[in-house]
Amino acid sequence: MKSTVETLSPTRVRLAVEVPFDELKPSLDKAYASIAKQVRVPGFRPGKAPARIIDQRVGRAAVLEEAVQDALPRAYSDAVRTNDLRALGQPEIELTKLEDGDSIAFTAEVDVRPEVTLPQYDGLEVSVDDAVVDEADVDEQVSAMRERFAVLKATDRPVQDGDYVSIDLKATVDGEEVPGGSTTGLSYEVGTASMMEGLDEALLGASAGDTREFTTQLVAGEFGGRTADITVTVRSVKEKELPELDDEFAQTASEFDTLEEFRADVRDRLQRVKVLEQGGQARDKVLTSLLDNTEVPLPGSAVRGEFEWRQHDIGHQLENAGLDLDSYLSSEEKSKEEFDAEVRDNAETAVKTQLILDAIADKEELGVSDAELTERVIAQAQQYGVSPQEFAQQLTQGGNLPALVADVRRSKALATVLERARVTDASGRSVDLEHLRLPRPEESAEAEAAEEQAAEEQAADQPPAATEAGSATSIRPIGS
Repeated sequence: MKSTVETLSPTRVRLAVEVPFDELKPSLDKAYASIAKQVRVPGFRPGKAPARIIDQRVGRAAVLEEAVQDALPRAYSDAVRTNDLRALGQPEIELTKLEDGDSIAFTAEVDVRPEVTLPQYDGLEVSVDDAVVDEADVDEQVSAMRERFAVLKATDRPVQDGDYVSIDLKATVDGEEVPGGSTTGLSYEVGTASMMEGLDEALLGASAGDTREFTTQLVAGEFGGRTADITVTVRSVKEKELPELDDEFAQTASEFDTLEEFRADVRDRLQRVKVLEQGGQARDKVLTSLLDNTEVPLPGSAVRGEFEWRQHDIGHQLENAGLDLDSYLSSEEKSKEEFDAEVRDNAETAVKTQLILDAIADKEELGVSDAELTERVIAQAQQYGVSPQEFAQQLTQGGNLPALVADVRRSKALATVLERARVTDASGRSVDLEHLRLPRPEESAEAEAAEEQAAEEQAADQPPAATEAGSATSIRPIGS
């Protein structure tokens, strides 16, 4: 087999491949055997008709066509390996020559990984926020803990912000009741704005037994985007009663005897989280510096694949939330064109990030050990709530194991750059990023548990932060 490569652009090549006819023999034999099973020839058992009879009955051209269809993918793969190409996506193949008994030839256009000229990344200088915990931070966390131990007490006064009410709701559109739009005995915290626009305003000042009416725009379901008439009846009103902030509260809420000891522990925990946040900032800023200072031609197929995956993922998230794309765009006041442009920008950034980190991994000759891969499998299995064995089986069956290996390798590349960076805080002090280095397998469980505990302690009793769908920082490995 002979092959040549023509560079069409920094991210696309055309392969010209010629295959001698004798190399088609396995595919021809396979084609004859396949066709013989599909035709009935008098005097021969099914599948036993010789080649000359198949040629007479079906035609040599049909046999050649099936043989070529079988041989082309293998010949293409051989040509890619021979020419050391790092192909991306599916090729566009065109048969250019088919001479029975002589040879076949074809061309294949395919995207390839571009050559990436990396900037000097040793000693990158980045600045992060000071890891300072002030008393307001401590007060906020202590207040959140007080909220956990609050009790609800019935009250006869009108509804105020922060009260808990039991309500009945009924929604209609043009006099027609909205499916699923009615409920009774619903518990709701006034002032959270967590249900529908206008509900908080309608409830404020109402007393038990009062009925209020208001209009709101529905965001999901059959009537999504339409204006509904809402009737809300207050069944009961309860106010929160917070515990006194004293030593007794500290003993109830923690293992400490005094409030001062409790506050000191909260301060220490917040300090650990601040240090972790410094590491996250440093990582993000190092990555931003690499993106800003590296020119990367983007393969069209990789960007298209990333774009389509992100659109599908966002659609899945919206579906799980009971929304559709139109209602989401309406609530965000975005057009479909603006949404697509945003998703495409994020897809391009993700692909560029992956290509840069791959280039760094190549330069640093980074590999992935079995222990590192196992560690990532265990971590992701925990994230998805399945056993590591089940998750590994899903990866293997879906052909996604190489993508996971590539993802681990990119993480190591970014960690390598981060380890060599010069990081200072806003006050000019050097920041030690030792806590962000990749742990050895025997250290990983302990390190991960410590980080998770610190983060959970800071986030206790706080609502989870929303992640914007289609964020550019979400990286899905492209094919290697």
